[in-house]
Amino acid sequence: MRASGILMPVSSLPSPHGIGCFSKEAYEFADQLAAAGQRYWQILPLGPTGYGDSPYQSFSAFAGNPYFIDPDELIRMELLTKEEVMRADPSSEGTVEYGWLYKHRYELLRKAFDRFDPLNAGDYGRFVRSNRGWLEDYALFMTLKNANGGSPWYTWSERDRSRDEKILESNRDKYRVEIAFQIFLQYMFSLQWEKLKAYVNGLGIKIIGDIPIYVAFDGAECWSEPGLFCFGEDGMPSAVAGCPPDAFAPGGQVWGNPLYDWDKHRAEDFAWWKRRIGRCLEMYDVIRVDHFRGFDEFFSVPYQDETAANGHWEKGPGMDLFNALADEFGQVPIIAEDLGYVTDSVKKLVADSGYPGMKLIEFAFDSREPGDYMPYGYTKDTVVYTGTHDNEPLRSWYDQLTEEDRSFLDEYLDLGGKSIEQKVWALIRLAVQSVSDTCVIPMQDYLCLGSEGRMNTPSTMGKNWQWRMKKGAFDEALVQKIRRMCELAGRVVN
Repeated sequence: MRASGILMPVSSLPSPHGIGCFSKEAYEFADQLAAAGQRYWQILPLGPTGYGDSPYQSFSAFAGNPYFIDPDELIRMELLTKEEVMRADPSSEGTVEYGWLYKHRYELLRKAFDRFDPLNAGDYGRFVRSNRGWLEDYALFMTLKNANGGSPWYTWSERDRSRDEKILESNRDKYRVEIAFQIFLQYMFSLQWEKLKAYVNGLGIKIIGDIPIYVAFDGAECWSEPGLFCFGEDGMPSAVAGCPPDAFAPGGQVWGNPLYDWDKHRAEDFAWWKRRIGRCLEMYDVIRVDHFRGFDEFFSVPYQDETAANGHWEKGPGMDLFNALADEFGQVPIIAEDLGYVTDSVKKLVADSGYPGMKLIEFAFDSREPGDYMPYGYTKDTVVYTGTHDNEPLRSWYDQLTEEDRSFLDEYLDLGGKSIEQKVWALIRLAVQSVSDTCVIPMQDYLCLGSEGRMNTPSTMGKNWQWRMKKGAFDEALVQKIRRMCELAGRVVN
C-alpha cells in the first residue's frame, strides 16, 4: 500500500524543557501527522546519548534517553511541582540545550525519584522483571560511570571494570540507591513512551524506529558482554568500524565502534541480536537499520588509527543472522539503509532478506554519489527520502551543488525561473509521486529550511543533533498542503 511519513526526531519537537520530549507537543505533532494524511512517524534512535550527543553513540542498545521524560507528566503524578520544573527549564527554546540538560535535568529527575513509591506503581515490578536481561547491567554500568566522574568504562579501576560476580554483587549492594534511580529513569521513560506510542498507533500511524548497526565502545554492552566483540587480551578493541575514503571524506571515516565477533554470535545462534531486535519490536512498529551493508561486508580499521586509510573489508554474517531472526519473530519489519556504494553482494543480501531498501532524491542529482538513485529507476519495494539526518536540507543542498549538477537538475524538473521554495517543493513532489511504496520526508524540507536545519554533518562534532522546530512552524496551511500533495500521489486513504 502506498503511504508516506515524516522524519522528525523526538529531540527536535518544541517544548519548554530544553529538548523535545514525550510532552503534549509530541501528541500535537501526531495529530498533525494524522491530519496531513501521514501513515508513518520516523524518529532517530531513542537511546541515552553519550559523547558528542549523538543518538548513534548511545550508552546502551536497549535503554531509553532520560532527557525524553516529560517533566509535566511528573507534575501530574505529583512527583514534581510546577515551580520546580519551571526553575529547571532553560531560558532558550531554539536548540537542544545539551549542556544545560547534563547539569540540571538529572537533579530534577532525582527529586521525582525521591518521592516515588514503587509499591504503589502497579506495573513497576512487571517492568523490572520483563527487562531484567539488560536493565540490571545497564543500571549498574551508569551508576559506576557516574561514580567515576562520567569517564569511559575502559579507564575505570580494575575493580569497577571487573565482571567477577562477587565484585559485581558488592557494587550492587554499595550503590543500591543509585542503581534504583537508574531503573526509575528507565521505568518512567518506558511508561511515557508506551503511552505516546499507543496514542500514535491509535491514529493509524506507525513509528519507524532507527538503530545503528554498532554499539558504542563506551556502552553498557561492551562492559557487560565483552566476549561479543573483537577485543584483544588487553580488553581493548583490536579494530573498530568505519568506512573507506570517498568523495565526501578523502580520509574515510573512523567511527570508533567495536566490531562484532560474528563467529561468537553465530555459535550462540545470534542470541544477543534476538534480544536486541525483540526490544526494538516492543518499542517500534518498523525498524530502520543503519549501515545495512555492514551485515554483508564491514570495514575494519586498526584501533587508534586516525584515518581509515589502512582499513580493509571483512565478511559479515549475511543471511545467517536474518534467518535466525525470522525463525524467532517471523518476517521482521525492517528498512535496510543500503545507501552509498552498494556492491552486487549487498544488493543480493537486501533482495534475499526481503527488506525494502532506501532511495535518496539528493543522491540522484549529486555526481559525487555513485549508485542507482534516479527516480525513474525506483521499484515499489523501496522507501524514498529527499535526504536523511546526515544530509543537508534540500534548500542548502541545492545551493551547494556544482553548476553542472544544478543545471541538470533544473532541466530534469523544468525549474528554470522558479524560486528556491518552489524548487524545494518540486523535489519533495518528485519523491512523493515516485513509484516507491513508502515515502518519508524530513520535517526540515517541508519547512524549506537551509543549513540552519541540518541535523548532523558526519565526521564533525560541536553543532550536531541540536536542531529544533519552532513552535507554530507546522501550521494548518502546511498540514493541508502536505495532505493534498499526498492525496494526489495516491498516498492518503480517505
